[in-house]
Amino acid sequence: MNGLSILVLDDEKRVRDEICEFLRKNENSVFEASNPSEAFGLIESEHIDIAIVDIKLPQMSGLEVLKLIKDSYHQLEVIMISGHGDMNSVIEAMRLGAIDFFPKPFRLSEITLAVQRSKRFIDLNRQLELVSSGAQLLSDKLHAGFGNSMIGESSHMKHIIELMHRVAKTDHTSVLITGESGTGKELVAHGIHKLSKRNKYLFHSVNCSAISDSLFESEFFGHRRGSFTGSIEDRQGWFEAANKGTLFMDEIGDMPLSQQAKILRVLEDRKISPVGSQKSIEVDVRVIAASNQALEKMADEKRFRIDLYHRLSTFIIHLPPLRERKEDIPLIYKHFINHYSEVMGKRITRISKDAEEMLLNYSYPGNIRELRNMIERALILCDRSELLPQHFPGIAVRKGSLLRKGVDEIMDLEVVEQRLILKALEKSDNNKSKAAAMLNISWQSLDRRMKKFRIG
Repeated sequence: MNGLSILVLDDEKRVRDEICEFLRKNENSVFEASNPSEAFGLIESEHIDIAIVDIKLPQMSGLEVLKLIKDSYHQLEVIMISGHGDMNSVIEAMRLGAIDFFPKPFRLSEITLAVQRSKRFIDLNRQLELVSSGAQLLSDKLHAGFGNSMIGESSHMKHIIELMHRVAKTDHTSVLITGESGTGKELVAHGIHKLSKRNKYLFHSVNCSAISDSLFESEFFGHRRGSFTGSIEDRQGWFEAANKGTLFMDEIGDMPLSQQAKILRVLEDRKISPVGSQKSIEVDVRVIAASNQALEKMADEKRFRIDLYHRLSTFIIHLPPLRERKEDIPLIYKHFINHYSEVMGKRITRISKDAEEMLLNYSYPGNIRELRNMIERALILCDRSELLPQHFPGIAVRKGSLLRKGVDEIMDLEVVEQRLILKALEKSDNNKSKAAAMLNISWQSLDRRMKKFRIG
């Protein structure tokens, strides 16, 4: 029963003293009042978890006190003390929202049981409130045009939201978010930032695969005017800009080993040295990293520093692919249908049973991004109020089961290109350089195409 704050309201001093003394022995914070006005003064000034209220009181009855508490202080639970044979009052108290009662004359063990039962209920409500507030925060971000990949009511998504809340309470813990491309890793990072004490400061996102060796130190640590050709003014680096906030390092697995060593040093020392400066600057930044690659495997193969991996992976959140949470698919595609209908000025309100079967059974190698692109394309093709199978040219239904079209069956050039890119990324373990070589194009060309199709 540790940590509870309990108010005892009873006009009989002997009874009040006995209850208060017993509760204090069990390490509770205990307040006492002899009348309702005194009790409401304490409720206003103190954080009270439980009020133990006698039914017979001066000024007003305990039932009236209960009703006022439930009308104005929803989180405060009330246990009633009832007189012997006063069952009608007990029934009315439960109807008004009392969580428990114990009768006079009572044993101290009865108080213990009543408080324990109330504490379990309070703890449960707090957990539900935590999950609900997290879902609401992510829902708000969704409607603001960010975070649509977090829609879902599956056990996977509820677990992820719970983990986000837990790690957000810590201040410096590094977080590693893993999962396939398109599963919403940046959204989770942003959600942790929003739920943390750092939410009043900057959340800065960096794509580690796009930073060249020559610009690395300037981008991350900043530079001083004249430190190299073209540096005409002082410039803050990303660590300094995100001071007191959060730095999100996406695609950390693509960072060259030489850069990884410098990042590790900053994470260990919490200091940076701008290019061209002899002075170190202390920085207070939470780092959240993300990767669609298996960093531990890369570390075993000497392609990623094992010490940096351990430094980043203090707390790991893994995002499952869409194919592993299929119960969320209808919620997600309905959101996209509503969103793009509004954007395009169309009135598409239904999806046929065959088209729905296609969407529910497809494997989604590109996860949420691929589903979003499918819906956007389908709405462009649709000139009626209902989406049909032909509006999804990348997949088809035959004899009631889904068949994913092979590349040689698709006549849409963009769909073929997208499929080939996804296949190359899969075969190269999401290594862009290897995927580009497989496709016989440059890394820069692959990067442009991935941005075009919103892959990765």
